[in-house]
Amino acid sequence: MNSIGKSIRMERIFDRNTGNAIIIPLDHGVGAGPIKGLENLQTTVDKVAKGGANAVLGHMGLAKHGHRGYGHDVGLLIHLSASTLLSADPNHKVLVTTPEEALKVGADGVSVHINIGAEDEFEMLQDLGKTARKCDEWGMPLLAMMYPRGPKISSEYDVEVVKHAARIGAELGADIIKTNYTGSPETFREVVAGCPVPVIIAGGPKVNSERELLEMIQGSLEAGAKGVAIGRNVFQAKDPVALVRRISKLVHGGLSVEKVLALEDAGERI
Repeated sequence: MNSIGKSIRMERIFDRNTGNAIIIPLDHGVGAGPIKGLENLQTTVDKVAKGGANAVLGHMGLAKHGHRGYGHDVGLLIHLSASTLLSADPNHKVLVTTPEEALKVGADGVSVHINIGAEDEFEMLQDLGKTARKCDEWGMPLLAMMYPRGPKISSEYDVEVVKHAARIGAELGADIIKTNYTGSPETFREVVAGCPVPVIIAGGPKVNSERELLEMIQGSLEAGAKGVAIGRNVFQAKDPVALVRRISKLVHGGLSVEKVLALEDAGERI
């Protein structure tokens, strides 16, 4: 197991001082096409990097077409799983890239998407286990997007299914778990307590306001989350640069939502 390789790459994803991470997923182009905010990958990467994101996450096209060669550096995670909204079963995720291929384009980590409770769950679990072994061999951090989605799941945000999904990811070898926020610090503490690797929250559907998003992030941090992986709520924001800066004040600065917004009202640069 190449532990030093993982340690070095993890430091490109998680801030060395706070131990937290702001990851911006930009993988939506495969599933949904060139949606608002992702028309030009280089432009979007530049905005979130200026805001202070630790890393961006996307498919191989992100490495090929999103690399800027200028500006503030930002970590890169290559997403290995894919499906499209045009499919008969969009929840059926298949592997389209390998950790070895991600290494060749300079990735700092890779990610896979697993839907716990789906009818083809067993196939995705096999993919997770096999990918985790390869990542151990190559010293590549593995982020597992663990979502409860299937016929038996009445709510994707129920703490019982979320904490089970998170634990599965860690048990099968993931180094970082991305999952749904359960709605309160009290319930999300159960998710964090039951998972032996860092847990970060997904951004979820488009929120009604930035305050709502910031309050969700604050609640997750209070519960012990180690950061966020938020996509469309960032890159479809009116000002993605400013929003990432606000998020950074929470994730890395330790400020409250009220303090962050008060600084903005006072005219301070955030």
